[in-house]
Amino acid sequence: MDGIDIAEVAQRSGVPASTLRFYEEKRLIASIGRRGLRRLFDATVLERLALIAVGRAAGFSLDEIARMFAPDGRPRIDRKMLVAKAEELDRTIRRLNAMRDGLRHAAACPAPSHMECPTFRRILRAAASGAIGRRERARRPSRALVR
Repeated sequence: MDGIDIAEVAQRSGVPASTLRFYEEKRLIASIGRRGLRRLFDATVLERLALIAVGRAAGFSLDEIARMFAPDGRPRIDRKMLVAKAEELDRTIRRLNAMRDGLRHAAACPAPSHMECPTFRRILRAAASGAIGRRERARRPSRALVR
């Protein structure tokens, strides 16, 4: 039986064999047989692993990624889901940019202490309200922490 054994898939994809086995358990990939004790995969598994890596990097869960494949294994990516994830990333970027700018300002603020810096106080209020450190689900962008 032709195929790429799990060690070669791991080496070529950069995905550890343990993760490949886990992905197989989650039905994200499928082996095509065995050579001795080693799983064998079709060469198309490398492209599938690349799609999984892109999905993970974008913040999709493994369950969401699994839904991006048709039963026959071909990609079936919901464009609305991609747009929603892009919008979520935009909100995260805006929040992180505001945090970065606020921290830079607080670091250079001429106020005698950080507690007297209005920008740093806004950061503290945002943290106290729970606006910092959680994934935003709202459709509208959060207010910037700095002016």
